[in-house]
Amino acid sequence: ALRHSGASGSWHNRLVEILRVLNNNVVLARDEIGREAILTGRGLGFQRKRGQDVDASLISRRYIPADNAQSVAEVIAGIPLERLALIERVFRKAARGLNTDVPSSTLIAVVDHINQAMARVCQGLTMDYPLRAEVAHLHPEELRLAEAMVEEINAAQEVQLPGGEAVALALHLFTAAIGAPSAQAASEQSRLIGQVMRLLEKSFGEAFDADSVNAARFAVHLRYFLVRARTAVQIEDGTSSLVAEALRVSDPDAYRVARRIRDLLEIRLNTAVTDDETAYLALHVARLTSSLQGGHAE
Repeated sequence: ALRHSGASGSWHNRLVEILRVLNNNVVLARDEIGREAILTGRGLGFQRKRGQDVDASLISRRYIPADNAQSVAEVIAGIPLERLALIERVFRKAARGLNTDVPSSTLIAVVDHINQAMARVCQGLTMDYPLRAEVAHLHPEELRLAEAMVEEINAAQEVQLPGGEAVALALHLFTAAIGAPSAQAASEQSRLIGQVMRLLEKSFGEAFDADSVNAARFAVHLRYFLVRARTAVQIEDGTSSLVAEALRVSDPDAYRVARRIRDLLEIRLNTAVTDDETAYLALHVARLTSSLQGGHAE
């Protein structure tokens, strides 16, 4: 987790030991409960040495990396404090728009990504993001918030991020929203949602509208399923037998397609999908079929 502090709070009465001084404003420390923490604050490392206590009144931010604390500290130390504060503020604001927390790993990845993007701009380089159409289709809300992030960052500084950076930032927001361990893992899950949507398109043909409200709801359901699958806490509430029986009779197409989706998810995630999760998938597919005006699955 990432904590954020001003000059006041309970830290004053606790000892935080310096492990390494990166520069005047960044130190690597051992925190109150023994974790390696990266602390930032103006003058925090000035004339300080390994083994000394940190002046808690100077701490403005603390990051608790999952691993490689030394390497992460070096990344943080290479970023001006004002830029660090700007990126964190803007990303947290965007994450609030998704009603999600920001894990330390995601925030560090975003800070590093934007800092590198700014360095590329200064060198006259532009990164190409070919996934824009896919991200716009699967994650429209994240992309909207990411575009607002780019605008806000550009309004606050001379270095202007290209609009394409919003695609990468949208995936970082998706990472935070589903609690994925990395942007790469989030990207893989995003592609999996895309595969499921293509399966629906193939099953229902032209009658399937990927931009419909029910398709969007189905995509959201999939996202939450992926969170549950990753944390090994799938739904098991006894729904399956009742729903399965009802759908087999009332909407056999929906039930058949849901089983295909279940098979795809099991192969891609290398985990079994519970009968109750399959039943909920079938319910969402049934909602889609009810809006297809008579479209039938192949």
